[in-house]
Amino acid sequence: MTQTGREPDRQSINNVSSNGRPMSRTRTLEPELLHRMDAYWRAANYLSVGQIYLYDNPLLKRPLQLSDVKPLVVGHWGTTPGQNFIYVHLNRVITKFDLDMFYVAGPGHGGPALVANTYLEGSYSEIYPDVSQDEHGMKKLFTQFSFPGGISSHVAPTTPGSIHEGGELGYSLSHAFGAAFDNPDLIVACVIGDGEAETGPLATAWHSTKFLNPVGDGAVLPILHLNGYKISNPTVLARIEPEELDQFLRGCGWEPHYVEGDDPEDMHELMATVLDSVIEGIHRIQRTARTDGQTTRPRWPMIVLRSPKGWTGPKTVDGLQIEGTFRAHQVPLLVDEHHPGHVEQLDSWMRSYKPSELFDQTGRLLPDLAALAPQGQQRMGANPHTNGGELLRDLRMPDYRTHAVAVASPGAVQAEDTRVLGTFLRDVITLNDGLRNFRIFGPDETLSNMLGAVFEVTERQWDARTAANDEYLAPRGRVLDSMLSEHQSEGWLEGYLLTGRHGLFNCYEAFIHIVDSMFNQHAKWLKVTAQLPWRRDIASLNYLLASHVWQQDHNGFTHQDPGFLDHVVNKKADIVRVYLPPDANCLLSVADHCLRSRHYVNVIVAGKRAMPQWLNMDDAVVHCTEGIGIWEWAGNDRGIEPDVVLGCCGDTPTLEVLAAVSILREHLPELKIRVVNVVDLMRLQSASEHPHGLSERDYDSLFTTDKHIIFAFHGYPSLIHRLTYRRTNRNLHVRGYIEEGTITTPFDMRVQNKLDRFHLVGDVIDRLPQLGAAGDYLKQTMADRLVEHTRYINAHGQDLPEIRDWTWSPPG
Repeated sequence: MTQTGREPDRQSINNVSSNGRPMSRTRTLEPELLHRMDAYWRAANYLSVGQIYLYDNPLLKRPLQLSDVKPLVVGHWGTTPGQNFIYVHLNRVITKFDLDMFYVAGPGHGGPALVANTYLEGSYSEIYPDVSQDEHGMKKLFTQFSFPGGISSHVAPTTPGSIHEGGELGYSLSHAFGAAFDNPDLIVACVIGDGEAETGPLATAWHSTKFLNPVGDGAVLPILHLNGYKISNPTVLARIEPEELDQFLRGCGWEPHYVEGDDPEDMHELMATVLDSVIEGIHRIQRTARTDGQTTRPRWPMIVLRSPKGWTGPKTVDGLQIEGTFRAHQVPLLVDEHHPGHVEQLDSWMRSYKPSELFDQTGRLLPDLAALAPQGQQRMGANPHTNGGELLRDLRMPDYRTHAVAVASPGAVQAEDTRVLGTFLRDVITLNDGLRNFRIFGPDETLSNMLGAVFEVTERQWDARTAANDEYLAPRGRVLDSMLSEHQSEGWLEGYLLTGRHGLFNCYEAFIHIVDSMFNQHAKWLKVTAQLPWRRDIASLNYLLASHVWQQDHNGFTHQDPGFLDHVVNKKADIVRVYLPPDANCLLSVADHCLRSRHYVNVIVAGKRAMPQWLNMDDAVVHCTEGIGIWEWAGNDRGIEPDVVLGCCGDTPTLEVLAAVSILREHLPELKIRVVNVVDLMRLQSASEHPHGLSERDYDSLFTTDKHIIFAFHGYPSLIHRLTYRRTNRNLHVRGYIEEGTITTPFDMRVQNKLDRFHLVGDVIDRLPQLGAAGDYLKQTMADRLVEHTRYINAHGQDLPEIRDWTWSPPG
């Protein structure tokens, strides 16, 4: 049942909901205000229909003709009138309660609504002056929609006031919560489509209330828009019994308020009453927590809006019901040369909104209607949070060098790379705690990924019940990793970044694939916004992929997959960066760089197990700045042409290459070897294809133009071939993960994928027939060692002592 506050001097009226239950409510809108709001809604609907259909005659100063209609009509009408309805009502409460609020449009294709409303409030024309608030601008507004060189049919980066676009179906509520974290005065109104509500990420996101701190965070107001249908099927939440829906939402921790019906006048009054009650409820929760110290987790209010799909559109077309059915989802009325009779029906539909009562002869919205929109930055299309780069401030960064591992000589010590990184991140949190602009996100893996040092200075944010043995849980914290959902971690972080803050997402490498599509959409967002002068750059989306493929021998094949790198590299070169630091000091240098960067997706792959440390901090800084380089101390080719180049990228491949080099240099001392280590993966690509790519000359100076290159790579070998296919030297032989794995020993994982030192030595010998008998005997020795390895692990359950105890020492 709808619950609203009652005031004695208000007239009480009754409404019957769609489930037949009487709904008591109070008169909130004066008749004159209701009339103006309804007119504003009609204006938004008119502009929405015009965007979908019209090419010319925007004010209908003459009867529509087929030539006024776009040759190809594309768009989605079904969700649009409901979203227009919500927008005009949010405008009212923003003004009444002096709110800082913006609008997240979750339904996939509500573009006409958000564009229409930002146009009406003036924010659209301020950004795009050629789309002016007159007849000429209205024609431009209509023509550009779903038209070559124009704008898309969904809410997009080009839409003012947006941090979420239509392709991100299912992430709206996660984005809304990410925006609300650390924004105590902000309310994010999140419209959720009932089709969208069936997605996994959205279904999980209802539980985000357990992580919202009413003292230090803002509020999220979900508005579940039940219009009954997806593309061609009914929606689940619209078809379950009302009591079941109510129980579901309450079970997720919400206090649902219902606005149901199809009569515009009744719906305006009911929506206004419910919205007032909901805003007062949010303020009451925050006041109780902030002033009275109430620590009990609140049940936050939300709204369920049940309205017909395609509301106010054509009732029937060619004898078929349209409004209130799935047929209203996209274009409800075909208007083309094959349906010439529909031109008159379109004309009638658009005139039903009475445009002459909405716009003057020049095409400008009438002043008494324009006055309904908030002013300045309170307009949802002009809210600074929706252009987060305007609010972004640099992080206060500690000196990462103070966390350096002391490396007297290459391989002399071991360290857990991500554990070292954890102390650096701890200091980042400490320095920025007062600014409240940095958080760490992840799916319950921060401790597992050895970043536990952060809990020396913060907690996990958690607003549900706690038990005696819980660790690091508190209503306020800089870490959000207590929900086992990659979707929520990604969505929260994206919302946090898009509204002007900084963050890091740490995850097991194999399971980052769960958010492949979310990464896709964010990378696309960055690509498009980089081309919009009015959009300001935001902080980079930083992934730390730990517990990686070569350190999942204990968990088995399901946990072994480095393919996210292939997925990332598909995106625009201006956006993506991939780093595989070989040791802790390089990881510190890379992490500092990534946290300072803006408008990229940075992927860092790092290990958590104790591994040899190769570079002191000074050398690491130089190596990471260059992104790639010859490790002179490992090879023996200075001043002469090498016989072979051994390349490596990733901590485990680096270890195995250096172990192979030590074998080769011991047994074949005359062999001239060059070792090239890669930190920045994109350095391998041509400079013509990626900003970080090496020039042809620089690449050849490292890898030569004709010598065999044996390259050990962290991921799938094909990725290296793909990045280097234009290079002069075609003698490239890559070893990496070849989809072999199980529960085994660490070294056997490398053996199964032929990335181990014994296979690498054999590969070098195979490519260099001039090694003769010495090479033949060494290859036989390597084959023998592989047999011994298999026998040993099967008998003892651990790797050979020579593997476990191996350390680098310069031959000779």
